[in-house]
Amino acid sequence: MNYISTRGQTPALGFSDAVATGLAPDGGLFLPEQLPQFSADELKAFEGLSYPALCSAFFRKFATDIDNATFAEIVERSYTKFNHPDIAPLVPLSDDLLVLELFHGPTLAFKDFALQLLGNLYEHQCAMRKQSINVLGATSGDTGAAAIHGLLGKPGTTIFILYPDGRVAPLQERQMTCTGADNVYAMAIEGSFDDAQTALKEIFADQDYRTRHCLSAVNSINLARVLAQCVYYLSAWLRLPRERQDNVEFVVPTGNFGNVLAGWMLQKMGVPIRSFKVATNQNDILYRLFTTGEYRLDQVAPSLAPSMDIQVASNFERFLYYNLGQDPARVRKVMTTFKQTGGYQFANFDTDIFSVSHCSDGQIPEIIKSMHEKFGYVVDPHTACAFADIDPDRLSVVLATAHPAKFPETIESAIGVSPTHPSLEVLKTRPIVKHPVAASAAAIRAFVEERAV
Repeated sequence: MNYISTRGQTPALGFSDAVATGLAPDGGLFLPEQLPQFSADELKAFEGLSYPALCSAFFRKFATDIDNATFAEIVERSYTKFNHPDIAPLVPLSDDLLVLELFHGPTLAFKDFALQLLGNLYEHQCAMRKQSINVLGATSGDTGAAAIHGLLGKPGTTIFILYPDGRVAPLQERQMTCTGADNVYAMAIEGSFDDAQTALKEIFADQDYRTRHCLSAVNSINLARVLAQCVYYLSAWLRLPRERQDNVEFVVPTGNFGNVLAGWMLQKMGVPIRSFKVATNQNDILYRLFTTGEYRLDQVAPSLAPSMDIQVASNFERFLYYNLGQDPARVRKVMTTFKQTGGYQFANFDTDIFSVSHCSDGQIPEIIKSMHEKFGYVVDPHTACAFADIDPDRLSVVLATAHPAKFPETIESAIGVSPTHPSLEVLKTRPIVKHPVAASAAAIRAFVEERAV
């Protein structure tokens, strides 16, 4: 299996090289040359597998340059730090409403599913290639913590995470800044996540700098992230009643589009998922896109669901590639226009499989309260956005993306209870170590230059 760039100006790479490279040198994102197809017999054979075994079986179509036994061992190690026996439990709230809990990993967020695996893949690559690696990423909250904990103390790796100072939840910040690890640098920038992401992409476009420091990306621009997230959709779908599998809608709190893209790609691989709902917060560029056909920047407004405070949804480019008939020239044209003007109007935007909803900050506490009163179930502010508009005519599976204990102030204001978690309580006793850095490529380059392995 080879991997190509959405912009078509980078030679195809194997799986390990695509993972190590992260962002394609032409500025595009890597995708499989062809999406593999899973037959009905293959899907049936997946039934009853443990989560790690299912993940290994799924990746056999993708990680073709790593032998199966080695990859299976990497996967097994990646899911040892999850504190639920099902890894991704499926919790029924009613006959037609289920919650896929994705917050039982070490940082209590769905990003752990991919970043525990990616951290172990990086460690494997460093050992095999006998070289060190510097991992650079930007976060709106959960990605940074999960990336750091995926690489914590791993030999041959240093990790640099950019985050918008004052715009992540306090406990999200502590998960990044209170590790005490020598190979971790939490870099607090003035501005938004989009500012951090823009600077990061400029740095990755500097091929000399990138090669000299063996830079790799940890954001969901890294293909391994998206592929790993496909697995929890597959795991959930396999556990649904067979007679309801073809009428299920996955409802996905969405900021950077990577989470919902993973489910959509799985559907394109032959898994008969009916539809997806893109659930946004008040920073609703994706809501506006799917309702008007216009993809246009607006100001980022800090919200109660900070991990979704994004305007430039990086993974949208992967969806765009397929939507434009897998034509890299058309992708380049759209992305150039968007960069120059801050917007693009699509003439024929195919949204058959997607519906959308958006949720204001005022609605989030109301939804948290309603869910607690109706079902005795506590949701975090991001997951609350997914309950803003549930379709009553089909089975809905809501992706719960973070543990409510990460956002105690919002939960307490809604239901009068402040949720806790032992791992978060420990962090409150540790000093915060963060590095203020200007949100410019030059300042970030200089910071990394001094500390890279």
